[in-house]
Amino acid sequence: MLTLATSPYPPGAAVRSAGASPTQDFARLRFSRYEAEEIARLVRREMTSKSLDFDASRETVLSPEFGQHRIVHFATHSVVHSDRPELSGIVLSLVDRAGRPRNGILRLHDVFNLRLSADLVVLSACRTALGREIQGEGLIGLTRGFLYAGAPRVIASLWEVEDRASAELMKRFYRGMLVRGERPAEALRAAQAEMAKAKGWDAPYYWAAFTLQGEWR
Repeated sequence: MLTLATSPYPPGAAVRSAGASPTQDFARLRFSRYEAEEIARLVRREMTSKSLDFDASRETVLSPEFGQHRIVHFATHSVVHSDRPELSGIVLSLVDRAGRPRNGILRLHDVFNLRLSADLVVLSACRTALGREIQGEGLIGLTRGFLYAGAPRVIASLWEVEDRASAELMKRFYRGMLVRGERPAEALRAAQAEMAKAKGWDAPYYWAAFTLQGEWR
C-alpha cells in the first residue's frame, strides 16, 4: 500500500482544489498528512509505504516501483480542466528539499502512461471524478486515466471537498476495508453513513462527494 500526501504552500482555504490554474498558490492542507498517517496505522509497517511532503513527488509516481502497490492513495490538491481534460492533474510536491521549483503536476497523460497492479486507487482531492464528455469516448478525466492504467476501481470526488472532513471520511473508510474486511464499495458506503450520523459532519457536503467507479465488487 502506498499513500502520498502533500501540502505545497502556506495556509489558506482548506479545500483540496487548485481550480483550473496550476500557477496559483495552493492552500496548505493541514490534514492530508494526518490522513496518510492514520491510514498507514491500519497496515503492518512492512506492507505500507508513505511518501509525504517533498517525497510525494511526480518522480515517485513515475518510478517503476509505484505500479507494484495494491492500494494507492493520494491526499492532495487537484487541477481540473473541464474544457481541456488533458491539462487536469494531481498536484504533488512543487519544490525539492533545497527549495528549488520542480514539475509537480501529474497530468492526465502521465496517468494514462502508468502501469498499475493496484486493486484500488483513491483520489482524495477535489472534483477528481469530473472530466469532459466526448461523444463516442465517454467521460475523459483523471478517473478514466487510472482505470486505463490498470486499476479496476477508483474512488474520486464529484465536487470540492473540505480537508478535515475528507481525512475523517477516509480514516473511517480504510478502517472498514482493512480492519473489518469490507469490500471497497461496502466500506465507502458504511463510512458515509457514519459521517451522516456524526455531529458536525452530517451535511452531505462533507461526505457525499466521493464515489466508487469501475468494479464495484
